[in-house]
Amino acid sequence: MPGDDGQAPAATRRILHIDMDAFFAAVEQQRHPEWAGRPLVIGGRGDPLQRGVVATASYEARKYGIHSAMPLRTAYHLCPDAVFAPVDYREYEQVSAKIKKILRSVTPLLEDVGIDEAYLDVSVLPAPAEDLARDIKQRIRAATGLTCSVGIAPNKLLAKIASDLQKPDGITAIAQSDIPDRIWPLPVRKIPGVGPVTEGRLRAMGVETIGQLAALAPDRLAAAFGPSHGGFLHRAAGGVDQRPLVTHREPKSRSREITFQRDTDDWQAVAKVLAALSREVAAELKREGCRGRTVGVKLRFSDFETHTRERTLKEFTHSPETIRKAAFDCLGRLALTKKVRLVGVRVGDLKREDAR
Repeated sequence: MPGDDGQAPAATRRILHIDMDAFFAAVEQQRHPEWAGRPLVIGGRGDPLQRGVVATASYEARKYGIHSAMPLRTAYHLCPDAVFAPVDYREYEQVSAKIKKILRSVTPLLEDVGIDEAYLDVSVLPAPAEDLARDIKQRIRAATGLTCSVGIAPNKLLAKIASDLQKPDGITAIAQSDIPDRIWPLPVRKIPGVGPVTEGRLRAMGVETIGQLAALAPDRLAAAFGPSHGGFLHRAAGGVDQRPLVTHREPKSRSREITFQRDTDDWQAVAKVLAALSREVAAELKREGCRGRTVGVKLRFSDFETHTRERTLKEFTHSPETIRKAAFDCLGRLALTKKVRLVGVRVGDLKREDAR
């Protein structure tokens, strides 16, 4: 029987993780058929000789070692013949909205975890999970021309690992009994939440695979990583994850930032960008039906030292003028003694306009 939140007990859950394949690049290849089959890198303003990082690379580009978060200039050196294009979040959000509408028509038990991925709890649906996955893939392809990979498992952690095992355009089902043969041989980085720092510390302990991690005593992990993170690593290695789907999240903040192509000590240039970012954040808040009460400014200097200042307003707002004035007040409390590399504006402490 489902619980009060409509979700099935952990022992009987069937969770799907839907992960769009190279989403930004795939959308651009749909818009530009001449780019299909070519190495394509999405990032920054689309100029590999300017500052910026890779947001997404097509699978053709990944063969050259190009990956997300890599500097665009590095990507250019790896593959000078690649197509470089700017990020167009508005277009990607529109395509994402179509995809999420399809997913919500399957079940309202959806956790939206990003522009290109989501979890579905299909435990109470009568159809086999594999049939649901195939239907979802077909409907997304028909509506957008795009492919996705689907992981099927008893929990979110295993479903996310599964969706990555047969990319692109795959369906992978993992049961608890499959963990020794299919999960334990994988590198520890396949565990969601394990980054390069944790990977390096585990390697120093002689641990490179999930199976080797599972063989470590829990108290040794707790001693090395602390009770919380050590406990997470122990549970994850055993495929244990009791987290429910979070089907509703209130927005916490909205922000925009820009990295200058050349570090600048021109206060007017910084102020002009700050005003433009304030307008963009205000427009996004109004579009989403939200107001905020905390305005913050971030400056990153040429030596990468970063400073922030915040101001709390008397009332919630999405007024461009109010946000701009508050941002300039924050800027006035920052000493511009060095050249500026990045400037950002954030509005937090949000509430929806229909909230009482």
